[in-house]
Amino acid sequence: MTGTLAPTQPLTAADRCDRCGAQAYVRVVLNSGGELLFCAHHMREHDDSIRKIAAEIQDETSRLQESPDTSADEER
Repeated sequence: MTGTLAPTQPLTAADRCDRCGAQAYVRVVLNSGGELLFCAHHMREHDDSIRKIAAEIQDETSRLQESPDTSADEER
């Protein structure tokens, strides 16, 4: 095993927050080798503590700001 981390897959609707079960938008790969999933709310709540134990943080919370695809409306 090398010191590099394996590429992470995009989070999907099936990925759930380990604290509350809501859709996860953040994956935290721990220094110890495990991983945790968080919704945006719980990541913000525990951000300082998580960053101390994280090897990598995959943050997809920007997806919460995306507007719905309106391409179907534009075709009319």
